Amino acid sequence: MWMVYGANGYTGRLIAQLAGQRGERPVLAGRSAEKLEPLAREFGLEHRAVPLDDQDRLCEALGDVDAVVHCAGPFSVTSEPMVDACLATGTHYVDITGEIDVFERIFARDGEAQRAGVVLLPGAGFDVVPTDGVAALLARELPDAVELELAFLAGGGMSPGTMKTTVEGITTGGRARVDGSLVTVPVGHRSRVAEFASRPRRVGSVPWGDLSTAFRSTGIPTITTYTTVPEFAATAQSLLAPILRSPAAQQFAQRLAGFIPGPSERTRTSSRCEVWGAVRNAAGRQLSMTLTGPNPYLLTADSALRAALKLVAGEAKPGAHTPSTAFGAEFVTELDGVELSPIG
Repeated sequence: MWMVYGANGYTGRLIAQLAGQRGERPVLAGRSAEKLEPLAREFGLEHRAVPLDDQDRLCEALGDVDAVVHCAGPFSVTSEPMVDACLATGTHYVDITGEIDVFERIFARDGEAQRAGVVLLPGAGFDVVPTDGVAALLARELPDAVELELAFLAGGGMSPGTMKTTVEGITTGGRARVDGSLVTVPVGHRSRVAEFASRPRRVGSVPWGDLSTAFRSTGIPTITTYTTVPEFAATAQSLLAPILRSPAAQQFAQRLAGFIPGPSERTRTSSRCEVWGAVRNAAGRQLSMTLTGPNPYLLTADSALRAALKLVAGEAKPGAHTPSTAFGAEFVTELDGVELSPIG
């Protein structure tokens, strides 16, 4: 048995819907019975309402569950109590975070997870399955790589949860991995042209989850992550960050973000994602590849569902994992609509 926690949220609902289409019957869970009950009736599934701040009740709800897909963000707040409960109950943990510090905290619990016989798998969605897969495949072809660059394009807009995470992230600025260490840098501190499959595009550096996950997957010491960044992004971040560090301002901005409807079904089916990655070794040899896939939220539903079923089937060793260390670099190629270019 497996569970979707946060099933009434934008992405949780997509996962539950896709599970039903594939003949799976997860338990739907979250904090609000009022929001869960109509969803459970619609899909004909069991539901369990349990808050994250009551560890005893959470452990009770997970007692007969083999794996949970945790979709209730922001994960900077919600991941720790769920991980604690999973370790206590022997439940495999999957989430869809892209937050660097969340990855770092979960990876630090690798020993606990191994002793508990539990897999901890953060980032089983668009953050970071496609980029992690590209990174792992490139590193396998160039095992002495010392630098990794990853760029992505995410079509279709944001869900309320993604926007809330973005609002929270404005206060921290940019990040990069340099010689093995995470360092703080200005947003857009580096730019380059990324050779996406559709066409080359100018991209700027951003703090993406692979600064944590790709380092764990590949061991490459210097990593920069990019996407399309408006020219005013660094200025806007420097102006907004001091304001949004105020708890009242952060709470207000998070509330506003909650009103965003998220991409419609039509938008999801008509938009795509793309990834470009490149590695270089100390001798100057370089390899690159591209990936194209469906809308990020469709990819997330597919990858999180597949990850949960693999964990229930015992297809990963206990410990804290990235998608590629859990299931292999080719995991990304199993997803619907994903195409990779040859490495060259």
